Amino acid sequence: MTVRVMGWSGPRNISTAMMRSWENRPDTEVRDEPFYAPWLAETGTGHPARAETLAAHETDRAKVAAACAAPGPQGAPVFYQKQMVHHVPRGADLSFARDARHFFLIRDPRRVAASYVKRFEDASAERLGFTRQLEIYEEVAALTGRDWPVLESETILAKPEAALRALCEAIGIPFSGDMLHWPAGKRASDGAWAAVWYDAVERSTGFGDPSPEPGPLPENLEAIAAEGRAPYDALKARALRP
Repeated sequence: MTVRVMGWSGPRNISTAMMRSWENRPDTEVRDEPFYAPWLAETGTGHPARAETLAAHETDRAKVAAACAAPGPQGAPVFYQKQMVHHVPRGADLSFARDARHFFLIRDPRRVAASYVKRFEDASAERLGFTRQLEIYEEVAALTGRDWPVLESETILAKPEAALRALCEAIGIPFSGDMLHWPAGKRASDGAWAAVWYDAVERSTGFGDPSPEPGPLPENLEAIAAEGRAPYDALKARALRP
């Protein structure tokens, strides 16, 4: 039987490093942001590598959901899915997630905003997914009949083994030391957008050090971070503290 794991994150978190961590387990295959292409097609958003993403990936949301609910293509015991919360809009059918195991990866809104604008200027609280992440947490809890673990990215960076052990225990999967390190380089599993966004993770061989607290942000980014504070704090109150 395949165990499906969905890691729910907003952008500019350590979600790609987490995908590397899971993919390095000998029992796991991964899928990178399965709903990215449907979201691009539905919203018309002009992200970098838009054309490449739409050409290389399925854009039909229902077909993607069916693939997320199925075993992985290679039949590995664990099928890890890097899910981005803003790619699953309000009102979307979440039944594909009913039989999966879940966790929620959070990061301080000021850190997210400061990181995001280094790559993409069109920042907004909605685009950064703070409120949607809390909504999906509540929707998934109702769908599955249980709460799921929340992990702060800075906790993982500060003590990766303790954090990943706690996460694996919380979702009922044995911890593997292979999650702590991985070979540098590209992956066949990376989405078509990897050339734009994944340069740092392609150089990585493990989790890096926690990033410093960002200094003062431009007024518009401080406003975005402030808007994300309440949903972030609500999830942080549930976070694992290994």
